[in-house]
Amino acid sequence: MNYSTLKTELDDHIFIITINRPDKLNALNKTVLEELSDAMDKVYNAKNIMGVIITGAGEKAFVAGADILEFTTVKDNEGEMLAKKGQRVFFKIENCTKPVIAAVNGFALGGGCELAMACHFRLASTNAKFGQPEVNLGLIPGYGGTQRLTMLVGKGKAMELMMTGNMIGADEAKSLGLVNYVETQEHLITKTKEILNTILTKSPLAISKVIEAVNFYFNKDGFNEEAKLFGQVFSSDDKKEGTAAFLEKRKPFFKVK
Repeated sequence: MNYSTLKTELDDHIFIITINRPDKLNALNKTVLEELSDAMDKVYNAKNIMGVIITGAGEKAFVAGADILEFTTVKDNEGEMLAKKGQRVFFKIENCTKPVIAAVNGFALGGGCELAMACHFRLASTNAKFGQPEVNLGLIPGYGGTQRLTMLVGKGKAMELMMTGNMIGADEAKSLGLVNYVETQEHLITKTKEILNTILTKSPLAISKVIEAVNFYFNKDGFNEEAKLFGQVFSSDDKKEGTAAFLEKRKPFFKVK
């Protein structure tokens, strides 16, 4: 199938999904999420696909967040539903019985960091930057970021990153366990394929059960709570001010409650 926001390629049983909006730094919008969901359905159903790489087009960004302009078209009372829609797509990735690896080539911020964390593990280019800067918009992560970042780097660091909105580089991400390997941009996909090809020599059934068993360890109801809280901040004055400031390219002014 041809997609308007994705490029897909099958390379010897490895399905490469590239978020293809480089002019928008591959920002996630409704169409990207719908097409990503469809592409993952193909992964689930195609016997000739044994593993997946998810990456971004260009050298600047994996996915530099959600499309903030699109947020302005969503009604205040629809925030929780918006979060759950994104979570459903990312659950398809996380619970896929075939290995899914993120090749993070640049900015992975907000929804982009959440997308990378939904993959089974991550490789990063030397110029990669990770962060959950939603507080700058008067929001919180809504596509699973509060849960997966805490699982991956621990409560203290996750709290710091989500409360400051600060970015971290590839080397720090590796030291925290957020990524497994750091590679040059030109060798990122090659290294990812190399690891994936090693995995593909193993029992597909055993690999699927490893994924299922590890994910079961983290089986909690925090995702529903995250979506509910995202819905609450989505209808807030802080969110209105934060998104307006972002689109107007100015600093937000958040009033003390």
